[in-house]
Amino acid sequence: MARLPRLNLAKIPQHVIQRGNNRSVCFFSDEDYAVFLDKLKEYGAKYKVAVHSYVLMTNHVHLLLTPSTDDGVSRLIQTLSSYYVRYINQTYDRTGTLWEGRYKSCLVDSDDYFLLVSRYIELNPVRARMVKHPSEYPWSSFHANAMGVPIKLLTPHYCYKSLGKTKQLRQENYLSLFDSHIPDYTLDEINESVMKGWSLGSLKFIKKIEKKTGQWSKPKPRGGDRKSKKYKEGLGNA
Repeated sequence: MARLPRLNLAKIPQHVIQRGNNRSVCFFSDEDYAVFLDKLKEYGAKYKVAVHSYVLMTNHVHLLLTPSTDDGVSRLIQTLSSYYVRYINQTYDRTGTLWEGRYKSCLVDSDDYFLLVSRYIELNPVRARMVKHPSEYPWSSFHANAMGVPIKLLTPHYCYKSLGKTKQLRQENYLSLFDSHIPDYTLDEINESVMKGWSLGSLKFIKKIEKKTGQWSKPKPRGGDRKSKKYKEGLGNA
């Protein structure tokens, strides 16, 4: 099956995943994490892409970004990935690829999913059983979003700002979101959307994206009688 064209739209958040080749390690020391974040900040500014949330795992990266231009995220990730491969190869006297193919991404509905995806990203080390609480993992935006640690790389999204009138109130309210469990079906929805390039959001959001891009942004109904009322209703709701 031919892969779907990547959905890129200005001013709409994107959840991005970049994995190590064959799920191999791509960060070998604390300095590597620091270099990646430093360049993420540099290229984010260059290509006018706001970084809202991130987690750097040992063998993959999650980012929540909002571009100012349609191609901002693509240019940022391509430049950052190329630089980081050169850095790793030179530092550790190695050759060859580091990343697994092209990065994965999906558009995110701000109103219904932005804070949920941000929490999903920062909870990655907990789900991986590396730590018991996201505050224990050093390479995550949780320290800024929930604890107030200054991270110049980050730009607060309006959904985050809506959590309170002051920084302290926003941090407290954001932290309180972690008291509730993300259901397994929601975890699956988030993961499947980014891995397959589908839009993540309400029906209204999905219709908006499809109108702007002229392409499907969620899976088509499959199976059943294609002449049936139920099947046709499914197409109408897509």
